[in-house]
Amino acid sequence: MQSVDRAVTILEILARGGETGVTELAAALGVHKSTAFRLTAALEMRGLVEQPGERGKYRLGLGLVRLAGAATVRMDLSQQSRPVCERLAVEVAETINVAILDDDQAVNIDQVFGPSALTTHNWVGQRTPLHATSSGKVLLAHLPAELLKKRLAAPLERYTPRTVTGRKALAAQLEQILTDGFAFCVEELEQGLNAVAAPVHALNGQVVAAISASGPSFRLTEERIPAVAAAVRAAADEVSARLGYLRPA
Repeated sequence: MQSVDRAVTILEILARGGETGVTELAAALGVHKSTAFRLTAALEMRGLVEQPGERGKYRLGLGLVRLAGAATVRMDLSQQSRPVCERLAVEVAETINVAILDDDQAVNIDQVFGPSALTTHNWVGQRTPLHATSSGKVLLAHLPAELLKKRLAAPLERYTPRTVTGRKALAAQLEQILTDGFAFCVEELEQGLNAVAAPVHALNGQVVAAISASGPSFRLTEERIPAVAAAVRAAADEVSARLGYLRPA
């Protein structure tokens, strides 16, 4: 924890003062110069700091721009999706979630309950499997080929009798998702729970999230899925447009 605190302090010093040498950093931290050097070297390996020349001074690196950009996208996503999801929840009368990819799972970052919600289960912050959820399948379907191959190489856990665990069957579903523009799950994560999801695109066209509508299988029936999917797609497209994405004609 002490090393982490010192590393963060180095970033704060560079943010305030610009280019700074190891000697000055060591003095500010109250540590030996060799300790400051090890810390800056670790930060440099991650691209968080860099040396612009041969003078032995450091400045903030471009790796921070990447991290800041990711944080900005997430904040923009939450702000731009909330009003759209609130309208969608009323329209389809189901629970709406916004999920993003987090390594090998999906994480819900926002949720709106529809007027017909039977429970108030909070999915925000929860990690859910990619292959057994509609949001997860959307995120999987839009992965680059090499990353998708890596994800499908791992064993697929069965959560209910209807969970798709065969790699070929799942791969076929993912191809269909790219064609249809939405994914759906029928009692694959939990028995009695169905869901539909569609992708959200950022300005550069990358899929950064999925918006889903979920509800009990007796109400969100398989026959109702196409109509709900159309509404979810329209909402996801609106959020994408709010993020600056223009869908090709």
